[in-house]
Amino acid sequence: MDASGAGGLSQDELDELVASSDTGARTPAGMVGKIILVTALCWSLFQLWIASPLPFMFGFGVLDSTETRSIHLAFALFLAFMAYPAERSPFQLALAVGVPVLLAFLFMSGAKAGIPSWWIPVVAAAIIGCILLGSPKTWVPPWEWALALVSAFCALYIYLNYAAISTRVGAPILIDYVVSVAGLMLLLEATRRSLGPALMIVATLFLAYTFLGPYMPDIIAHKGNNLSEVVNHQWTTTEGVFGIALGVSTSFVFLFVLFGALLDKAGAGNYFIQVAFSLMGHLRGGPAKAAVVSSAMTGLISGSSIANVVTTGTFTIPLMKKVGFSSEKAGAVEVASSVNGQIMPPVMGAAAFLMVEYVGIPYFDVVKHAVVPASISYIALVYIVHLEAMKAGMKGLPRAYEPPPILRRLLTTAFIIAGICILSLLTYYLMGWIRPAFGDAAIWVVFALLTAVYIGLLWLGAREEPLEIDDPNAPVTQLPLPGPTVRSGLYFILPVVVLVWALMVDRLSPGLSAFWATAFMIFILLTQRPLMAMFRGEDRNGNSGLGATFRAGFGDLIDGLISGARNMIGIGIATATAGIIVGAVSQTGVGSALADVVEVLSGGNLLAILFLTAILSLILGMGLPTTANYIVVSALLAPVIVTLGQQNGLIVPLIAVHLFVFYFGIMADVTPPVGLASFAAAAVSGGDPIKTGVVAFGYSLRTAALPFLFIFNTDLLLINTDWFHGIFVFITATIAMLLFAAATQGWFLVRNKIWETVLLLFIAFTIFRPGFWMDMIAPPWNDRPPAELEQAIAESPVGADMRLWVEGLNDVGDPVEFVALLTVPEGADGAERLQNVGILGLRTDGDQVLIDDVAFDSVAQKAGLDWDQKVLLVRQPAAAPSKYWMYIPAFLLLGLVIWLQRRREDPNDRAPAQSKKGLSHA
Repeated sequence: MDASGAGGLSQDELDELVASSDTGARTPAGMVGKIILVTALCWSLFQLWIASPLPFMFGFGVLDSTETRSIHLAFALFLAFMAYPAERSPFQLALAVGVPVLLAFLFMSGAKAGIPSWWIPVVAAAIIGCILLGSPKTWVPPWEWALALVSAFCALYIYLNYAAISTRVGAPILIDYVVSVAGLMLLLEATRRSLGPALMIVATLFLAYTFLGPYMPDIIAHKGNNLSEVVNHQWTTTEGVFGIALGVSTSFVFLFVLFGALLDKAGAGNYFIQVAFSLMGHLRGGPAKAAVVSSAMTGLISGSSIANVVTTGTFTIPLMKKVGFSSEKAGAVEVASSVNGQIMPPVMGAAAFLMVEYVGIPYFDVVKHAVVPASISYIALVYIVHLEAMKAGMKGLPRAYEPPPILRRLLTTAFIIAGICILSLLTYYLMGWIRPAFGDAAIWVVFALLTAVYIGLLWLGAREEPLEIDDPNAPVTQLPLPGPTVRSGLYFILPVVVLVWALMVDRLSPGLSAFWATAFMIFILLTQRPLMAMFRGEDRNGNSGLGATFRAGFGDLIDGLISGARNMIGIGIATATAGIIVGAVSQTGVGSALADVVEVLSGGNLLAILFLTAILSLILGMGLPTTANYIVVSALLAPVIVTLGQQNGLIVPLIAVHLFVFYFGIMADVTPPVGLASFAAAAVSGGDPIKTGVVAFGYSLRTAALPFLFIFNTDLLLINTDWFHGIFVFITATIAMLLFAAATQGWFLVRNKIWETVLLLFIAFTIFRPGFWMDMIAPPWNDRPPAELEQAIAESPVGADMRLWVEGLNDVGDPVEFVALLTVPEGADGAERLQNVGILGLRTDGDQVLIDDVAFDSVAQKAGLDWDQKVLLVRQPAAAPSKYWMYIPAFLLLGLVIWLQRRREDPNDRAPAQSKKGLSHA
């Protein structure tokens, strides 16, 4: 069956595309294939074991984080060499040979005197020989077995010799050298196989930079490191490969990927798609809107934009083409919506859990800060699709029923929302009563109640017809009915509710939350088929009997556990290899050097700094999976924005900086020439991949605009906002983003005139950042001379932010100017307030004011203040009118645009003749 219409790939080819990028394209027949599947199954069981409370209950199998990382990477490396055949293109072979040769040269040149290094070229030659012997897709030759087993041993080396290694940190012995050098080379080869050349090249360059520091240009030069230091930093400690990134992959990411695989195996993926089409398919460009919604739901639990594109796109892209979308536009809508799934909480392509570690804030806060930009980005994408449909005069797909009057629909919606709210409140207070009432037995009571709800929803679903996976190329006569479609799989929502409840309400760790959600998902997989058969009264003596259905459910569980592990191969390898880059950054100090490069190129201009950082994030993110992408850009570029921003008067919360680089990093999946998601969508649609990427980038401009906006207006991230203000920000930001989409698409109510597009951009910017204009009218600061610091802080209201322009020395002793943000504390007078903020003394030297002493771990020290720094300027907060007064002229201008466009609104302007031709095929 051709899954994509003319010019697309067959379903088998699409499955191979996903396998080659996410799960490994090699599953040999016979015993070897079974070994691969059993190893993947054991990996999933191991991860469930270490995430559960069972090791502590039984006092068996309790491992610390370093040991679990070692075992986790051993599984990933073994499966990478077994499941991923090596690419045989000339470029890939050149890399496979060139990288080990380069590393062998660097390792030998960095070896200390007295250490025999003849074995280094032997290791490199053995690896190169195994690669050159060939890597067939249908069987695993002995040399591939050797690579798999040796790489797994190198990863397990820390686990097997944990006690001995801990006694000689910083003084490796010969076996440490051999294992580390072989492990680094094999890890890079596994990266090439499972993720392509991009991450391998970047990691190799950083390893080379570690050794070649003295030979670099002055601006990025460093002293260089020898082999002993690199081995100690990168392999035998937790600073490099076995660092935070691999720890997050081990503790959190695996379980979320496994949860998504089990949910999909249970049928939730098809359910999400069908629900989206039943609810939105009848609208203008309905299949495209449904594609956005279904991709959003899939993206909630998916860690791969490519898998999201192919999974939902197989069904949505052909239907988009039927209602008039070109191959490129259909693919671009799918790309934009699938990549957007990576910025959508609660999983965010697994980057949310990395942010917890790197930013140092609770998971709840990461989700809170990320939810508004991600939500309005999706809403804007639905609106962009609507505008495309308006421009082309498209219609929706036919539906099977006559909708009720609008008033009745609104009342029904209101009752549903009210019912959900009441149910949520009852659940919240019921849970609050159960815990103290039942003590240690509360978990069993909760499980019993959850099971009762599950059985009730399953009984409700059993009354409806089963959802079949539709053929996207078959003629669409009518859409599925919304009610029966929604009811047929409501029980799929329960594991997601368990996950979100554990994360957001009970505030359990992400790993434990994912464990409980996965455990409930396992229960559903084992029971849904037998219970469905029982509720539907199916033949209990035939193939559909309870025993057969239970065996089928158990088979689904095993398949899901295997799929989850195979989906994790690339992520496990990516986080380990990204650890090389993070380790090199911490070992060489290249982060501060990169800040110097950006400052020189930008000339110190704040917007230029942000644009350069955005471009570098795009470049560094090319070809990388989401997790590795975030690790690389956050390690390299987040400190650049923090450092240079502070020096230029921009003080931004760290979470905003990390989201900034993350957004632009994942844009690399869209952007030509490397946009992997665009190539995957073009493979499904039969369109041109470069054109698909260009159109998708146009649709994704809203995602590119958001980071600049929340850097300057942190209200969008719900930082220091209450619920009322948060709702207000969400509504106004959504309006602004819709206007931005209308401007960039050249269509609002009718086709825009150029000046209307400019005006819409102006209005959108004003709504997003009203303070920009208000600050020009009424400056928010009173500039005071340094000598008046004590008086200024005494006159400022408690809780206000005061800014000090300060001159001092940076970490390497170079003079630097920066801004320190101080929150005004309680205090009877200025002197006491300075003491409370952490400034213990000031001294005057002529007309200069110097900081004499700063309290340890105080607000002042955390803001960057230190002794002997010179205060250049005091910016005292001034009383100013609310910035939201700027909304009045903005909305008046919007009213003018609407009035002018209404006057010339013409149905013929929205239905070009060429589009009507496309409708005849729907």
